[in-house]
Amino acid sequence: MTIADRWLLPDGMDEVLPPQASRMEELRRALLDLYHTCGYDQVMPPPVEFLDSLLTGTGSDLALQTFKLIDQASGRLMGISADVTPQVARMDAHSMKHQGPVRLCYCTNVLRATADQHQGGRSPVQVGVELFGHAGLESDLEILNLALASLVAAGATEIHLALGHIGIYRSLVEAADLDPDEEKTLFAALELKSPGDLAAFVHDSVADPSLAGMFMALGRLHGAPEILEEAFVAFSGAPPAVGEALEELAALRRGVCAQHPEVALYVDLAELRGYAYHTGMMFSAYVPHYGQSLAKGGRYDDTGRAFGRARPATGFSMDLKLLATLAQSEVPWGGVWAPAEGAGLQDAITRLRQQGERVVQALPGQLTGPMDHRCDRFLDRHEGDWRVLPLT
Repeated sequence: MTIADRWLLPDGMDEVLPPQASRMEELRRALLDLYHTCGYDQVMPPPVEFLDSLLTGTGSDLALQTFKLIDQASGRLMGISADVTPQVARMDAHSMKHQGPVRLCYCTNVLRATADQHQGGRSPVQVGVELFGHAGLESDLEILNLALASLVAAGATEIHLALGHIGIYRSLVEAADLDPDEEKTLFAALELKSPGDLAAFVHDSVADPSLAGMFMALGRLHGAPEILEEAFVAFSGAPPAVGEALEELAALRRGVCAQHPEVALYVDLAELRGYAYHTGMMFSAYVPHYGQSLAKGGRYDDTGRAFGRARPATGFSMDLKLLATLAQSEVPWGGVWAPAEGAGLQDAITRLRQQGERVVQALPGQLTGPMDHRCDRFLDRHEGDWRVLPLT
């Protein structure tokens, strides 16, 4: 690498400069304060863990995103965290072992070997919450409303919420008794939203006319919340678990509309993102002009089983870097410019800083001035006292 190339960063890695870094820190504090007021305790997972812990349960889909290295102390494989959720699940199941509901939140850097197609980038700052120990609809609704409140706090407007439930797909696949290859074909057709491929699969692989009709309905049932009414009719002969999932979605819809009537709701019964670990409701939140979701989450029960304690779980995560671009607020202009030296100057600077003032002290020989450092006032010595005056 030549000297001219040494500034280059690896693909997908980015640095955060002023004023965006200040915006991110301001937002981090606001979100963690929000979660604190809702009863969520902050945790700080380690950046590296043994690989068999990181890739257990929820983390099993992360193998390709995880950087791997050898622990020189033990000789075991370690991984750099690519997703905080499995780490927090381990904390709840093994490190904390509390009874009853546990609410945890976090904000930490993660590193990914490949970019996340849903949330972009290889070095996001992941912020989110997880609620363990409660399997009811109330905890899912709490998570949904907290995710929306987080986006509002970040400055999001015109929020669109896509809501689904993986239990519908799982129940129909089980009822059809599909083999792994058949399910793979079905999964691809639904993921691509391809009516032609779905019709071909149903014709070749689903002999039961009733189930065939349900699979075809699954492929087209996405749109406005009113689609749920059609779904109740289309799946009237489905296994009981399908009806239960639809009832959950209807209740979540009512709950979200009650607390966030401004949010545009979209229902997709064939949403399969996170199929490997989600067990119930799933959601993604979008705003205009962003090609990927700003928040995503859902239910992922029993992840802690691999750590010795299966627990119901639901939560969501976001990329703080992406969130911080929602409101491109100007860095507050203001500060006090202090000269490089003077009798009693340091005491005056200390007093101002203790009062919360931003004070920038000049360095000897400095060529830049107060305006270059966003200062709108300056310290002036008059009759032995230092006073703050406006720039003219």
